[in-house]
Amino acid sequence: MDTATGQPWFLRKHEDGSVFGPLAFEQLSDWAATARVAPADSISADQITWSKAPMLPELGMDWLVEITSERYYGPTTVGAVHEFVRLGEITADTTLINTCDGTRHKVAALEPETIPPLVYEMTDAMPSPSPIAIDLADRIRDLEQSLAEERRALRESEERYRMLEIRYRELLEQTASDGTLR
Repeated sequence: MDTATGQPWFLRKHEDGSVFGPLAFEQLSDWAATARVAPADSISADQITWSKAPMLPELGMDWLVEITSERYYGPTTVGAVHEFVRLGEITADTTLINTCDGTRHKVAALEPETIPPLVYEMTDAMPSPSPIAIDLADRIRDLEQSLAEERRALRESEERYRMLEIRYRELLEQTASDGTLR
């Protein structure tokens, strides 16, 4: 869509509501390709009507990163995926899902996207990369909670086992003393 590339854009960060812009589409696209635009961030051409960044097809935010079989990050760009690999947040064996056609790919199988070098110096007027770590922190909390529940269930099972073992020994003693089982 020519209107997407020919107009200024504004980016509103989901985490803190900070707004960047006006931006040329090329700059917004560069930011999306380098993980500076997160899936929950909003974009606008007029600062009145905002939509989620992945809703602008020209940004190419077409990929979901499968963190676990139940947790996903995205949609995001192939360039952002490569940035996450570079930062050590995911590996080349991580599975990606193309949201356009539903196909699944390993990161290693994708050709690196041609990302034009940023011609903008990193300044306070530029958002920092949006790491997957936000979702990983949630996943860590979920796993810690699951672990706590599993430990509780294990303690309950061990206590039940001890009670059954005591009852079993009592029955053995009764059987040995009078030759009958009650």
